[in-house]
Amino acid sequence: MFASRCVTATLRYPGARAHLTPAMAVRMLEVIEQVEDDNEARMLAITGAGAAFCVGFDAGVDARLVESLAVLSKPTVAIINGDAFDEGLELAMAADIRVAISTAKLAITQLKRGAMPHFGATQRLPRLVGAGNALRMMLTGTALRADDAMRLGLVTYLAKSRSDLARVSLGVAEAILSRAPLATRLVKDAVLKGYDMTLEQGIRLEEDLYALLQTTADRAEGVRAFLEKRKPLFRGA
Repeated sequence: MFASRCVTATLRYPGARAHLTPAMAVRMLEVIEQVEDDNEARMLAITGAGAAFCVGFDAGVDARLVESLAVLSKPTVAIINGDAFDEGLELAMAADIRVAISTAKLAITQLKRGAMPHFGATQRLPRLVGAGNALRMMLTGTALRADDAMRLGLVTYLAKSRSDLARVSLGVAEAILSRAPLATRLVKDAVLKGYDMTLEQGIRLEEDLYALLQTTADRAEGVRAFLEKRKPLFRGA
């Protein structure tokens, strides 16, 4: 679907329900590790194969899955091709960017079953949509339409149809892949680590990462390409 430097993980469910199985989770963890370790892999995209993105996890799914996606140093995109409920939405929220088809619905409904989210929703959802909206979704189980989710900040890009979803997702991937890979990773690092810092600490982190970037070959190539009015050839070094 994308350029070779983007790894795409497609969730293909063995049964009628779009539930992630333990075996699928093991494979997903392997893919995340491979993307982290492969210098040629610049980003990871996750999408569903059927009518839904993911509407839950089966019992026994490795608890490390969602957090492993969240801490991947390279950019990640969740391509929400249909409904994303419960743990499926928690998985999508662990990605950096979410592209959703307009017909998708997004919900956290574990409380209806006497359970609670335990793959990060109570922490990530308020950071994305604010505490009030997050509590409304979790306490009432309200399902958001994709356009409402975008207005709240839960969805980053909206697509009108499946063909449009492919087009928009491709545009997002191409934009990310056109950027210097080291600078991209450092920006992600600064943003995510900054959540747990004071403003002063976060700015200091940004300054330190900026200073580090100045020592790289990619930074020098970016300057040369600008002066020569050509497209830079970044090599991730």
